[in-house]
Amino acid sequence: MSQGAAGALDGIRVLDLTRVLAGPYCTMFLGDLGAAVVKVEQPGAGDDTRGWGPPFAGGESAYFLSVNRNKKSLTLDLKSPAGKDLLGRLAQKADVLIENFRPGTMERLGLGEKDLRGANPRLIYASLSAFGADGPMSNWPGYDLIVQAWGGLMSITGMPDGEPTKVGVAIIDVVAGLMLGKAICAALYAREKLGVGQKLDTSLLEAQVACLINAGSNYLIGGQLPRRYGNAHPSIVPYQSFKTADGYLVIGVASETIWQRFCPAIGRADLADDRRFAKNAQRVENRGELLKMLAEIFSSRDSQSWSKILHEAEVPCSPVQTIDQVFRDPQVIHRGMLAEVEHPSAGKIKMAGLPLKFSATPASLRLPPPRLGEHTRNVLQDWLGMTNQEITALGEKGVV
Repeated sequence: MSQGAAGALDGIRVLDLTRVLAGPYCTMFLGDLGAAVVKVEQPGAGDDTRGWGPPFAGGESAYFLSVNRNKKSLTLDLKSPAGKDLLGRLAQKADVLIENFRPGTMERLGLGEKDLRGANPRLIYASLSAFGADGPMSNWPGYDLIVQAWGGLMSITGMPDGEPTKVGVAIIDVVAGLMLGKAICAALYAREKLGVGQKLDTSLLEAQVACLINAGSNYLIGGQLPRRYGNAHPSIVPYQSFKTADGYLVIGVASETIWQRFCPAIGRADLADDRRFAKNAQRVENRGELLKMLAEIFSSRDSQSWSKILHEAEVPCSPVQTIDQVFRDPQVIHRGMLAEVEHPSAGKIKMAGLPLKFSATPASLRLPPPRLGEHTRNVLQDWLGMTNQEITALGEKGVV
């Protein structure tokens, strides 16, 4: 585990009442940056993803392990009066609280933003839901897959003659978590000027719509309904995968300068100034004709040969790597994106590393993903000054 200088969010306390992926990814991001994150879980059950496997290691699912490092686990029954009271007391000591219950749930428990910020005006209270805190769909349940469908992403993902397809990971969960993490950092900065915290509210649907970028803009501005292009691009040609003699190669000819280098590299210097293909707009217009030529050319060599040729010509390209190849990749390893941590029941586990590099306040891997309730006693003693006897009594009542 990494040690050293304190992270950028050192000293910030986060209460994490989230489950599954978007919220836990957000709080892991904050934990990586140095925040003290306490994951509040239901006694005897915990985060849904603890059971999402196989594979498992030491009784924990790989899914749970992937997004819950740098956190402590506190079990707390929020349906009990004593549990609600404890959370209110913890919130008075916290800088940030994040929850992803259905809209209205926290208010019904007496733990809504007005309740908790009334006692702690400096608290940043962040809510993350599937479709938003209000509006006609606010009470709809939803996961990433559901929102990818409702928000249009699946309609533009997949092969042109195939079915609508989700992205290979729950990308909207990840994006929503990152967006909320950035917003929390901004709210912490604003608190230094305003002296008080505030409420943050976002949803998977809003993150999804924001992610439509050029596809959404093409429709809003040009009235063009985007369609599925598979691995191709609607506005850049050639910018896609091609079948080689032994696999697939992706190329990105995203400027006319690259086009001028690309053509001689593939042995077709004549195409560089061909009136059908000289400019990107012409290549888009004559897409079918050009791609047929390129498909034949790329099928003549293996992916590594083409990679060498195109890299020498400074043309962006890559063979399509499998996950095992990614985690053996020299660049991935050099940049510290393969990490190891010692887990109390799973032993030494590998995980994706820390993607952010700070020169003065480095991100760090300080804690392995926690076992359910592993830190209940520690948190209640540290945050609230409770005695062993008090905590034991709460455990006997099923509160923690």
